[in-house]
Amino acid sequence: MDWQTPEDTAPASFVTDANARAISGKPRATGAWREGDPAGGRQFVSLGARTLERGGTLPVVRMSYETWGELSPAKDNAVLLLHALTGDSHVIGEPGPGHATGGWWSGIVGPGRYIDTDRWFVIAPNMLGGCQGTTGPASFAPDGREWGARFPYVTIRDQVDAQAGLADALGIERWAAVAGGSMGGMQALEWAVSYPERVERVAILAAPPISDADQIALNSVQVEAIHMDPNFADGDYYEAPDGEGPHRGLALARRMALLSYRSPTELNDRFQRTWQSEISPLGDSGRFAVESYLDFHGNKFTRRFDANSYILLVQAMSSHDVGRGRGGVEAALSRVTARSLVLGIDSDRLMPVTDQITIARGLPATIDGGEAVVIHSDFGHDAFLIEDNLVGPHLARLLAS
Repeated sequence: MDWQTPEDTAPASFVTDANARAISGKPRATGAWREGDPAGGRQFVSLGARTLERGGTLPVVRMSYETWGELSPAKDNAVLLLHALTGDSHVIGEPGPGHATGGWWSGIVGPGRYIDTDRWFVIAPNMLGGCQGTTGPASFAPDGREWGARFPYVTIRDQVDAQAGLADALGIERWAAVAGGSMGGMQALEWAVSYPERVERVAILAAPPISDADQIALNSVQVEAIHMDPNFADGDYYEAPDGEGPHRGLALARRMALLSYRSPTELNDRFQRTWQSEISPLGDSGRFAVESYLDFHGNKFTRRFDANSYILLVQAMSSHDVGRGRGGVEAALSRVTARSLVLGIDSDRLMPVTDQITIARGLPATIDGGEAVVIHSDFGHDAFLIEDNLVGPHLARLLAS
């Protein structure tokens, strides 16, 4: 569910002095993008007020997004890419001012790549409730204070509704394709069901038709890890001094999530029982390399994400049920008219291939005759972000269909 940085696929000894320096110093109370920060490649559009599925209204929603390529005069070449839980709009590009990490699909999107920006106009928004420019808990409410924990509950359908507002603002009546993985795949599926007339093609990667009890349970313990941090302060921590935000709780939630994103095979082969230093972890003060890996990524994560936003988005994932109010999953899937690609990963323990098989068999027009594509990778759930040369050709097939 996360974008990849070079150290994510490095050897066990990846936590170098340079990496340590990258997370030295005290982090801000929130890693959210804030007013006055460099915009980077972001563009912004105001969508006005939005009424939410479960009640409540956001009086003003601003959407942050990035684009690549050129929109055709007929506006028929637009591709919507939807990020995973901890991603954002930065699909392509190096880290730099305004962007803490590099693009999460740079090997798939770009000139001459599988999603060729010489042909397609690619749009990637930061989702509603996120923390990288789109209205979320770290944004200012009408009273001039951050929304914080007061931000209303949002569902996957609310996020797709906001994305539809973005399409309206840009004058795009029909997407040539909508694609997303993990949480973004939930949204892509919801797009195809909610707005069949607006989606020509859809790619659903490593995503389920519903969030089941196992997934909800994992989400709930991550939320509780943040709530238990005394510095969370019931979500009112934005004025806390540097280093005194809810970093321990957010880092712990991140470490829990990472364990579900990777497969046991990948972690065992990569780290085995190696030590991080010459100091023994067997009763001394040393650490196993895998512990150091989790600690590093947990701590790094707090510098680019917001605790309230993490809670909100995890709860939105738990809301996911494409059949809710539609007569069940099978009836909902039958509404889809888009040519469809459904892709799963054989080592995915978070959203296993049985989920993708269910989706593919229920869609009327998959490009693989009602079957899900299952790729082999030891990387687990994160393979859709790592295995460019396994995932990319299938996206290209869909776009060519």
